[in-house]
Amino acid sequence: MEQEAKSRPWHGLLSAAAGTAALCLALTLTLAGDRAQAAGPDLPAAAAAAVQGELGDTVIPLGRAVGIKLFSDGVLVVGLSSLDTPQGPASPGRTSGLKAGDVITHMDGSEVDTIEEVQDHLAQHPGEKLTLQVQRGEESLQLSAQAVKTTAGAYQLGVWLRDSMAGIGTMTFYDPDSGVFAALGHGINDVDTARLMPLESGSIMGATVSDVKKGAAGEPGELHGDFDLTADLGTLYANTEQGIFGRLEEAALVQGLQPVEVAGRDQVQTGRATILSNIAGDTVEEYEVEITHLYPENAGDSRDLMLQVTDPRLLEATGGVVQGMSGSPILQNGRLVGAVTHVLVNDPARGYGILAENMLETAAQSLGSA
Repeated sequence: MEQEAKSRPWHGLLSAAAGTAALCLALTLTLAGDRAQAAGPDLPAAAAAAVQGELGDTVIPLGRAVGIKLFSDGVLVVGLSSLDTPQGPASPGRTSGLKAGDVITHMDGSEVDTIEEVQDHLAQHPGEKLTLQVQRGEESLQLSAQAVKTTAGAYQLGVWLRDSMAGIGTMTFYDPDSGVFAALGHGINDVDTARLMPLESGSIMGATVSDVKKGAAGEPGELHGDFDLTADLGTLYANTEQGIFGRLEEAALVQGLQPVEVAGRDQVQTGRATILSNIAGDTVEEYEVEITHLYPENAGDSRDLMLQVTDPRLLEATGGVVQGMSGSPILQNGRLVGAVTHVLVNDPARGYGILAENMLETAAQSLGSA
């Protein structure tokens, strides 16, 4: 159905801060194929506390690149267009009051989570008036729409939709007490609307970094990876502004790794630090950085600190911070202090980070309500 489904190539650049910074996540490809099941896995005995939203006092820093796939709760409106009909141009989606960024959750009382379900509903009710249940931010709306018959003979609303995304990012930590993992340090946003994708289901997959597009001033770099689509390593339960969170199912990812304390805000200081990152194959290495600035606490913002890459190996290989490194753990004085989140577009050697204590708190809160 023309213009009902919108597929986009890899971009990897999600603008932020008036174009001065970019999220370090290469994750903007619409998925095709079967949808993941919403049901979560059985929790191990060690994760009993996590059901109550409780995480441990220490976590295991990771820095491992993984493939990430996310399926939306409802379908996201990413654009509205005009349609050619025998009577002339028509824009039924726009006329109904739909806006880019809206999430359509129901049509005539029936839940819709995929583009195919929207297409099927229109095909079964050609030209009929439809009732759309729409989520617009925190507001729930009920809109009336009526598809029109195009010159090609199909009934359409003139709405471009997205129901899934996939790409590569970095795992930040694993909590052995609950089985919970955290990644990215920021949310997964739709590339067209910059809205946080509502999570219905999702998972992480094994990945190897095949090559790196080196960053340069005005042109952020990017990790390129190959995914293992044969098995999921864990399932997601939350997509938030402070990162994505889930339950790990593959113990091999953390085998032999030791937990460390999570630093409180008052324990983080400017000066020398390191990051763990996976920029080649599946090998995680530690690189020297310097925390150059700490920002005042600002609720909802994932930019708590600024760092500069000083390690000549990383500068030579990547130019500094590149997309796909989102979630790389930041370590200082034997503690996990944060995760890399953004790269400065005009200075790829520098980037922003989120405090680890904020990720840990959001992981627990989100798990308690999942």
